[in-house]
Amino acid sequence: MSALERLFKLKEHGTDVRTELLGGLTTFLTMAYIIFVNPSILGDAGMPKDAVFVATCVAAALGSLVMGLYANYPIAMAPGMGLNAYFAYGVVQGMGYSWEAALGAVFISGLLFVFISVIRVREMIINGIPRSVRIAITAGIGLFLAIISLKNAGIVAAHPATLLTLGDLHATSALLAILGFFIIVALERLRVKGAILIGIVLVTFLSFIVAGNQFQGIVSAPPSLAPTLLKLDVSAALSIGILNVVLVFFLVELFDATGTLMGVASRAGLLRQGKMDRLNKALLADSSAIAAGSLLGTSSTTAYIESAAGVQAGARTGLAAVAVALLFLACLFIAPLAGAVPGYATAPALFYVSCLMLRELADLEWDDVTESVPAVITALMMPFTYSIANGVAFGFISYSALKLLTGRAREVPVIAWIIAAVFVFRYMYIGAE
Repeated sequence: MSALERLFKLKEHGTDVRTELLGGLTTFLTMAYIIFVNPSILGDAGMPKDAVFVATCVAAALGSLVMGLYANYPIAMAPGMGLNAYFAYGVVQGMGYSWEAALGAVFISGLLFVFISVIRVREMIINGIPRSVRIAITAGIGLFLAIISLKNAGIVAAHPATLLTLGDLHATSALLAILGFFIIVALERLRVKGAILIGIVLVTFLSFIVAGNQFQGIVSAPPSLAPTLLKLDVSAALSIGILNVVLVFFLVELFDATGTLMGVASRAGLLRQGKMDRLNKALLADSSAIAAGSLLGTSSTTAYIESAAGVQAGARTGLAAVAVALLFLACLFIAPLAGAVPGYATAPALFYVSCLMLRELADLEWDDVTESVPAVITALMMPFTYSIANGVAFGFISYSALKLLTGRAREVPVIAWIIAAVFVFRYMYIGAE
């Protein structure tokens, strides 16, 4: 225990081993879907699904382990949703590049990430985020979590005319998700330890009884990683045409991970005067994980917003991230057991966390529209474009534009002007991911 205390500074963060492990397990359960979803999406790009399954688990474990041991933050990492869809449907299917070339593009973007993290440019970018936009990032991630969780629960569904509509509330999955949400909130109010985890486990248990969930066993041997290991094609990625793809990967990774790091750290109370103490270590952890993941055979690895669920369960240190890493490695052998937790069982936990994250908006300067409007735009664009990076981008652009038009351009940090200009260029000449 003393070794864990020295390594993770548990007492200093007001936590203990049990709480951290509980938080790590909670985070893992809310993001375990990626080990099944990622192979499915990248499989559509022609990649061998079994190898991608292994690459997903190992990349998530490596990224989370580095984040936990090196940066000491309770933030888990895994191949990012959205980035994998852009990889498969945008770059490979849409543009016609091979998946090997796309992996090469991810690798180059990861190296760029490492470079700007080492020379602390990325730290300058994060510290240059205006306070109102920084507040909105946390709230926007909350809204993003909300739409993800409601979709997973079947409470909202796609509609051709209105884009979204109410789902089938007679469905057993939706009813179980609603029940799980009320149980989690009630247990949290009663200060029951592990309320979120209890809710997830209870809904999973009920799914076997009333929702037709099938138990597929516990142990299975992991497939081979050989079909994707070191199969990236860097030379193809350096061709003129795909350099645009590298830039898109780079920008999305930069602000997707940045937004997540800031949002989750804020929710955990780990910001000091609006800044992360070990920011550069966290940035190096997630940037190196991108390059490592591409070598293994998966799309960009990034910090996961689902880490907010573990934070709500009490996680405050890197021990929680280490626990997540070990659970991902265990999934190489217990995939059937991990797959038994349905999406509608974790949805209530994510929706509860999203409710809590929205209270950050109370700290905005609502009387100053040049501060409040960009913040609201930032928050709303995340769920409405299904992208954290797009939300941050529109936040920077609107903040800079409104300050300029109202004669307050001097209030905008130089780095914010540069970032806003880069995003304007991206949307004009490259397009969104």
